Amino acid sequence: MPLPRASQALTRFTVLDLTRVRSGPTAVRQLADWGANVIKIETPEHLESGEPPGGLREGPDFQNLHRNKRSITLNLKSPEGLAAFRRLAARADVVVENFRPDVKQRLGIDYAELRKINKGIVLASISGFGQDGPYRERPGFDQIAQGMGGLMSITGLPGQGPVRVGIPVADLTAGLFCALGVMVALLEREQSGEGQWVSTSLLQAQIFMLDFQAARWLMSHEVPKQAGNNHPTSIPTGVFKTSDGHINIAATGGVMWERVCQAIGTPELINHPDYATNAARSKNRDVLNAEIDKRTATKTSAEWIDIFNKTGVPCGPIYTIDQMFADPQVKHLGIAQGVDKADGSRLNVVGQPIALSRTPSRIAAPPPELGQHTEDVLKEFGFSAGEIAALRTAKAL
Repeated sequence: MPLPRASQALTRFTVLDLTRVRSGPTAVRQLADWGANVIKIETPEHLESGEPPGGLREGPDFQNLHRNKRSITLNLKSPEGLAAFRRLAARADVVVENFRPDVKQRLGIDYAELRKINKGIVLASISGFGQDGPYRERPGFDQIAQGMGGLMSITGLPGQGPVRVGIPVADLTAGLFCALGVMVALLEREQSGEGQWVSTSLLQAQIFMLDFQAARWLMSHEVPKQAGNNHPTSIPTGVFKTSDGHINIAATGGVMWERVCQAIGTPELINHPDYATNAARSKNRDVLNAEIDKRTATKTSAEWIDIFNKTGVPCGPIYTIDQMFADPQVKHLGIAQGVDKADGSRLNVVGQPIALSRTPSRIAAPPPELGQHTEDVLKEFGFSAGEIAALRTAKAL
C-alpha cells in the first residue's frame, strides 16, 4: 500500500535510507517531508541486539526523525540481501548512508559500484571527519565534533571552560547540508543525466557553522573566546534581569543604543564618554550591562518586551521549551504538527520550518514499524511472491 506523500514537491524521487542515529536520518527526513518515496532499510529483527541506535523506537527522538517513511528489513551482509539491495538501487534516485567510510566499500555499495548499475544514482554519505584523511576511520559523535570544530571554546561564560551546546548541532547541520547536497545533485542531473557522490561530515558542518567566528580567525587572526550571553560584537546585546525573570535585548549601532537609553529612561547615557561609541561600550561592557540591569529589574519581562519592541529595539522572552510551544506566534506558525498512529493515538512532532505556497509539507504518516512495508516495497520493485519467500527462507529479510 503506497504511503501518503508529505508533499508533491519531490514525489518523483525514490530514496533508499541506510542511515542510523541522527545525522543521516536528519538528511533523509528533509527528503521525506517534501514528498520523496523514502524506503528505510533496516536490519532484520533476528539480527538486531538491544535497542536501535539512537534510542528506543517509540521514544521522541526516533519518532520525530522517521515520520513520512516506509520500512523494510534487509540483511546487507548476506549475498541474497545485498543482491536485493542492488536491485532496488538500480531503480532508485538516491541512497543515503552514514556508515564509517570503509563500510560501503566492504559491502560493495560505494559510489563506483552503484554507478555501474545506475549511472543516475546519487549517493549521499555522512561521516564523522571526512571520507579520507588521517581521521577517516575514527568513529564520529556530535560532541566530539563540537569540540574539534571550535564551538565548545566559544560557548559558555568567560573562564567557564568548554561547554557543549544544548542540541546536537553538528549532527543536525551535517544532515541538513547533506540534504542540500542531494538537492543540488538532483538538479544537476536534469542537465547531465548522471548522478554523483555527495559527502559531508560532522566536522565540516560544525566548522561551517562557526561562520563569522571562523572568519575572525581566517581574516584577522583573532581567536574568539567565550562571551557567555553577550554578543561578541554588538553591544548592548545579551540577557538582562527583570522583576520576574530575564529577557534578551539585541541592540547594535548608535541608533539602537539611543533607543535603548530612551526606553529605560536614561537619555544622559547616550553621549556619556564611556558608552558613546561602540568601541567604548565594548570596553565598558560589564559596567554598562549592570547599568541596564538596574533599570530593567524594575518592570516585568512582559512590560519590557512591549516597551522595547514599540521603540524598535529587538527584545524577547527567554522561554523553557513548554513556554515556547505555548507562545501565540509559535502556535500561529504551526510548527508543532500531529499525525494519527495506527492505534488511534496522536503523535506530535516538529514540522518543517519552511513554507511553500503550492507544495507545502505535512506530517503524512507516523514512523513505520520495523519492516512494516517489506512486502509492499519489494512487490513495487518487481519481486515476485516466490522471490520474497526465498529471501525470507535465506533470512535476508
